[in-house]
Amino acid sequence: MSAGVIFVIFFAVLLISVPISVSIAFTSIVPTLVDPKFAANGTYLVREMLGGINSFPLLAIPMFILSGVLMARGGVSKKLFDFFTYFIGDKTAGLPCAAIVTCLFYGAISGSAPATVAAVGSMTIPVMIALGYDKEFATATVAVSGGLGVIIPPSIPFILYCMSSGASVSKLFIAGILPGFLIAFCLMGYAIFYCKKHGEDKEKINAKVGELREKGFGAILKDSFWALLTPVIILGGIYSGIVSPTEAATVSVFYALIVSLFIYRSLKVNEIPKILIESVRTYAPLLFILAAAVGFGRVLTLLRVPQSIGAGIADVFGTNKFAILLVINIFLLFVGMVMDTSPAILILTPILLPIAQSVGIDEIHFGIIMVVNLAIGFVTPPMGINLFVASSLSEVPVMKIAMKALPYILLFLVALALIVIFPQISLALV
Repeated sequence: MSAGVIFVIFFAVLLISVPISVSIAFTSIVPTLVDPKFAANGTYLVREMLGGINSFPLLAIPMFILSGVLMARGGVSKKLFDFFTYFIGDKTAGLPCAAIVTCLFYGAISGSAPATVAAVGSMTIPVMIALGYDKEFATATVAVSGGLGVIIPPSIPFILYCMSSGASVSKLFIAGILPGFLIAFCLMGYAIFYCKKHGEDKEKINAKVGELREKGFGAILKDSFWALLTPVIILGGIYSGIVSPTEAATVSVFYALIVSLFIYRSLKVNEIPKILIESVRTYAPLLFILAAAVGFGRVLTLLRVPQSIGAGIADVFGTNKFAILLVINIFLLFVGMVMDTSPAILILTPILLPIAQSVGIDEIHFGIIMVVNLAIGFVTPPMGINLFVASSLSEVPVMKIAMKALPYILLFLVALALIVIFPQISLALV
């Protein structure tokens, strides 16, 4: 069976609204239904699916999800937002910029874009609206900034990429720092331009910032210190070699519990079972997708799909690095619009990484390129999960958010272009 037929079947099943894990699993077994002698029979696929998720690095994902839920329930995002507002709130676009920086820092806790939007947006969007900012602008700002949650480490998509490629999780985490800050600065640049053009209600904003400054820097720092320390503990432990990324994820859970229960006292013991249930509900569907994607990857390998696609691209573009990168980026941007990040990474990494390496692209650099491309998909219809999360928080229609987010998305693309053209942005710290 040809690769083209496999992907046509896969997208056809998706279009009739079959859940993506079922779509992947069904497509994986089609070659066996057509040819009973095909090596990847039902038994083989089940064994590969179970073996694929029996992975120590993958344990980091449920731990980071649980940690993120605990921090969200513990009000950590509000502590971070108040801290940044204290310093920049009275500047031009101070509140939107504080929201963007809060997403940047919260991404270093949750590792998830939708979780970042939910935790930060539920608190910052109402505040910005109350202070006179346009509702659609405030919502779009948080929706796009939530994409930083999968670029700034720790990042769940980074872990999945490393699982598929064999790359070092720690190195990819380090590589994500500068691209994350670059994108954040680009987003803040547009927020400043927008607020200069449309104006701000300085009276309300100054009153809000004044309330925070009346408390004094010492009180604000004391209140936000443990929230600010979270990414330092997680990332510091990984980069110093004290703990592995999986162990750091487990440490983050205990840290989140201690801070929320005993320091901030924003969480009660009787709420923990509900948080565990929410975490399981978040991770369980992802686990099915992971297992199905592993099996699908094995089928694609047996059908020699990576080699066929690589040979086809080589026939058309030869060894033209620029042309191949352009095609890969356009393809990933399209995939991000129609497919969730996790299955896209698991399915496409084994196909695209060898092509990228054939023209001299480092596997760590390519991981950053891939995740940044797919992160843009969080705010582009029709999938655009960040848009739906933000819409549920503000009740602004998804398409209105998408239209307001368009300038942000264009700057996201500018940052992506810089990351692609200048590998040093990704590899300097590595």
